[in-house]
Amino acid sequence: MSSARKTVIVGVTASIAAYKACEIVNLLRKDSFDVKVILTKDALEFVTPLTLQTLSGNKVMTGIFESPENWTPVHTSLADSASLILIAPATANIIGKLANGICDDLLTCVTCASRSPVLIAPAMNENMYNHKMVMANIAKLEKIGYKFVGPVKGHLACGYDAVGHIAPVAEIIKEAKKMIK
Repeated sequence: MSSARKTVIVGVTASIAAYKACEIVNLLRKDSFDVKVILTKDALEFVTPLTLQTLSGNKVMTGIFESPENWTPVHTSLADSASLILIAPATANIIGKLANGICDDLLTCVTCASRSPVLIAPAMNENMYNHKMVMANIAKLEKIGYKFVGPVKGHLACGYDAVGHIAPVAEIIKEAKKMIK
């Protein structure tokens, strides 16, 4: 791999929309990005590291205490390598943790330690998305420069057709490319 390749860290959280991360990772890699995936512990209930490792061509990280491939702490080495951090899908939980500086897993630690741009693609129930605390957390993150794409109106796992569906993959990829320096 050439060092000239831009690195996108894709964070995957525990949403039924996690399967969309597979397509996102695949398309980014096809566009010649070096894609590194971080799965939250609960995201492991929806997608497997093997699937995302195969699609990304890189080891998938799931825990902050995993042995790094070099001597540096894993969260800072990942943070330093990022041209962009893309969290897709993003739950209310991850949005809340980031907005309040809670660093209790690999994804939150990497995001907090990185100076790269951050793009978040929320996916959750409409009532959760529209909750005042979630809206306040999104506003806090936007104020510090984080960008959001979606959610959109669509069929949700709870059976409703409502806002909360992850943005279309093509739209997420388009926004990610615009943000990569």
